[in-house]
Parts: sequence; structure tokens; C-alpha cells
Amino acid sequence: MSKRIYALLGIAAIFSLSMNAMASDGKIDTGDTAFVFMAAVLVFVMIPGLALFYGGLSQKKNTLNTMMMTLILMSVVVLQWIIVGFSIAFGPDHSHLFGGFSLVGFNGVGAMPNTAYAGTIPFALFAMYQLMFAVITPALISGAVSGRMRFSAFIIFTLLWALLVYDPLAHWVWGANGWLRNLGVLDFAGGLVVHISSGIAALVAVIVLGKRRDFKLRNILPHNIPLSLIGAGLLWFGWFGFNAGSALGANGIAINAFVATDASAAAALLSWVVIEWVHQGKPTMMGAATGAIVGLAAITPAAGYVNVMCAIIIGLLVSPICYLFIGHVKYKLGYDDALDAFGCHGVGCIWGVLATGLFASKAVNPAGANGLFFGNPAQLGIQAIGIVVTIALSGVLTFVILKVISLFIKLRVSSEDEERGMDITQHGEMAYPDASNE
Repeated sequence: MSKRIYALLGIAAIFSLSMNAMASDGKIDTGDTAFVFMAAVLVFVMIPGLALFYGGLSQKKNTLNTMMMTLILMSVVVLQWIIVGFSIAFGPDHSHLFGGFSLVGFNGVGAMPNTAYAGTIPFALFAMYQLMFAVITPALISGAVSGRMRFSAFIIFTLLWALLVYDPLAHWVWGANGWLRNLGVLDFAGGLVVHISSGIAALVAVIVLGKRRDFKLRNILPHNIPLSLIGAGLLWFGWFGFNAGSALGANGIAINAFVATDASAAAALLSWVVIEWVHQGKPTMMGAATGAIVGLAAITPAAGYVNVMCAIIIGLLVSPICYLFIGHVKYKLGYDDALDAFGCHGVGCIWGVLATGLFASKAVNPAGANGLFFGNPAQLGIQAIGIVVTIALSGVLTFVILKVISLFIKLRVSSEDEERGMDITQHGEMAYPDASNE
């Protein structure tokens, strides 16, 4: 018996050494490592920033529930990613569809680089940087279902969605030999993987759940705009790590992404304010913050591929597109996207991914491709394929996941609980216990 045990331990040791050898074929650059470490921290800041942004936008009686739907993912998605998600997304390729299970439990994900992804930083740092994306993506969905989805159902949904939608899609777009990556789809920091996937999931979720009981009956306004502004500021701050960090090194591409990110956000903020001023007669603080967010979302897929003037064009144009959807199309179609997750992230990044196909330039990033305006019209079609595939994957699987969950537990709170507020009925506490809960 002891010989068998020693033999099994020997096999395990050999397997572990082979996995570490797979990840040890590069040399660590301390500058790149420090840069990506700080970028990962910046992206982490976006998660509580999103909680504040969504919390201020929600009704007072739903503030804590809205924020808790983001906070809980800092636990459950982190564990999902470490246990199996990272392996599916970035493990050795299987049929160009997923990364298999050889990295389960971060097996072989250690201090040495893996040149398939980032040859100058520890593989574990790359995994943790990507973890931040995996957490914030389903958190974006929460804004759409605010005020009506049971907390337990949301946790189960996000775990299944991360496993079945986010992890495989990340491999398709970013994984070594992922089929969309091989096709030539450009997505520098998550236009497809993060924003369109979550935006489409948000749209499907609100259709399945149905409208809030007071939707269209009264004007549901944000309860705390200063809170949302703090959140928006943290999101903008963290977005520099989100986009510039996706270069995975302290280099010229990272600086280009940094500049393009700020330029697009600034242009979109101004564009939104001007549109709102002309259309409604007054510019609003919430409109300015929303403009910045859609500008940041739109530049995400393009940040490492376009020059600064193209980034400004992307930002200037995304605001009228999203303003139209949020202010008009949403109400004409009748879907109740509570905090406009689809209108901002889904619609904004559909434009951003297409804009990458228009404005990408190999002069900016030789590892990318030229877009339509730089002599390669085929890239626009490739980008469109990426959008269609992402919409189909996220839309169909979101619908299936929600329907399967509904066979076992209710997705939506009762009408009485919705009226009382999600904070009291789901968590037994209030954000403002000494004030009116309306």
C-alpha cells in the first residue's frame, strides 16, 4: 500500500513540476510586474466604485441591496475563478473553445511567467489581474435587475453565468488559440468579454423578470446623486488600470491606452452635457457622470489600437447613441433596465467594438490590425462577427440559466416585498434608518 501511495505522490509531483515548467518559460521584469500589480489594484477599486455608483442611482429603499449585489461577487466570483474559472478561460486550449481543467485550483499558477499570455510578469499576477475583470462583469448586470430580483437567485445566477458565459468567452477572445482571437477579433480590454456580454445579459434578465411594479407609473429618480458621483469618479480612476493594464507591461501601448481612455471619457462627458443642455434646457450632474461612463465603456475594446484623435471621435459619438437608447428606445420597447446597464455598457460597447474596426491602426499597435479607415475594411466585418457571437452566447445562455433556476426557486420577490424595499426584505437593514424609506 505504501508503495502505491509513494507512486501516486511521485506522479502528482511530476505533474506539478510539468505545469510549473509550462509557466516558467519567461523572465520576470520588475517594472512590468509593478505596473500590472498596480493596474490590478486600480481595477479592484472599480468594484466598490460600481457599488457606490449603482447605490446612488437606486431608490433609497433598495440602496444596500443594490450595493450588496456587487459586494457579494467579491467573494463568490473570486472563489469560482480560483477553483475553476481561470482554468476554463486561460488554461491550455481545447478545440479553440475552452482552456480545460489543468489549472483548477490555480495548479501551476505561480511566480514564474507564462509566455502564452504575459512573458514578463508572474503567471499568478496575470491570473489575479484577470480575476478583477471576472468579478466586475456580472456586477454590471446587477444594475439592470435592481429592485426586484431575489438575492439568493442573483447569487446562483451570477455563479452559473460566470462559469458558462464569461469564462468560455474570455477564452474565445483572449485565450491562446481561442477561436475569435484566431479569427482576428480585436478586444483590447473587454468590449466583448465584459461590456457587451453583461449588457446583453442585463437586457435578457429584465425581460425574463418583468417590469418593476411602479415602472412608468411614476418617475423613478436616483436617490443620492453625490454618492453616484463618487462611484463614477472611482470608476474613471480605476478604468486606467482596466485599459492601460491590459497591455500587461509598462510600455508604449499602455501609455496609448491610458491617453485614449481619458480622451474618450472627456469627449463623451462633454458630448452628453451638450446634448442634454440642448434637448432638456439644463445640463445635469447625473448626465455628465453617465457620459463619462459610456465614454469609458466605448473606448475599452479600442484603447490599445487607436490614436488619441480617434479616441475623441469614439467618445463624442457614443453619447448621442446611448442617450437615444436610454431616453427613448428603452421606453418605446418597454423593457425596464433599472440603472441602464444595457443602455450604457451593451449599446456603448457595441459602438466601441465597431469603432475598433473603423479606427484601429497597426501604427499604434503592430500586434493588432488596421481598420476600415486605415485600409482594411475586412476588420469591420470581423468585429461585427465578434459582436453577433457575444450577443448570441450571452443572450441564449442567460435566458436558459434564468429559466432553469426558476424551476427550483423564485427569481423575483413578491409585490409586497418590492413595495417595502429590498433592503428590509432581503437583508433586514436600511441604508438610512432614521429617514423616510421612500
